[in-house]
Amino acid sequence: MTLVLAVFFFALGAIIASFIGVVVERYSTGESWISGHSQCGSCGATLTVVDLIPIVSWTVLRGHCRKCGSRVPVSSTFAEATLGALFVFSYLQLGISLSFVFLLIALALLCTIVLYDLRHTVIPGIFSLLFVFASVSFRVVSTPNAYAFGTLFLIAAGIALTLAIIHYVSRGRAMGLADTPVAFGLALIAGAVAFSGFVYSFWIGAIIGIIILAQTPAGHRIGIEVPLAPFLATGFLLAFFTGWNLFTLII
Repeated sequence: MTLVLAVFFFALGAIIASFIGVVVERYSTGESWISGHSQCGSCGATLTVVDLIPIVSWTVLRGHCRKCGSRVPVSSTFAEATLGALFVFSYLQLGISLSFVFLLIALALLCTIVLYDLRHTVIPGIFSLLFVFASVSFRVVSTPNAYAFGTLFLIAAGIALTLAIIHYVSRGRAMGLADTPVAFGLALIAGAVAFSGFVYSFWIGAIIGIIILAQTPAGHRIGIEVPLAPFLATGFLLAFFTGWNLFTLII
């Protein structure tokens, strides 16, 4: 039964991620992300159900458009597999519960934020607001008492305030202010290991940033924008699902 549910939640996460990809592509463009047909970005051919099965279509077609043969980016398939895996991890960690439902909602919204930030290097306020609401709801139903919730809330607020200070001190050059509510929501989800997730985020961001700079010609490095939301999501979720406490690991 556990295996069947795990497969179900993986498929659910992949399907939701596929839909999120449409939302990210069409949001603020005037196009409806509810109706309308998906098209190949190269030849403009209308994609059918055969072309749009999450993960499966990309794998069977070997990453190419069925009509024109042009290469289809792997990013969408990676997002589908990642959200599917996160849904499974959530199920294995929480079981079927109200906190599990709120966590899935928060993860879907986080996926939207990360993909939009990667594509546009900006985070729409409505996405952040909904994510914070889902994160608060998750922490409320999964925390045993008001005192414990208040403690975790203050920790999350402190982490968010730290990012806000960095933003203002650097005059927006180090990071955008829109990352602050995302960090707040992620810190609430991470709970007791929020500080560890915060540190992991910067470690991961530093490593990826160095790699990007190393691969960029010297004359083109000024003005490079690296979205922070993907690193925040990776670091905090790593801490949450593994339970790795930085202080325990060091000691």
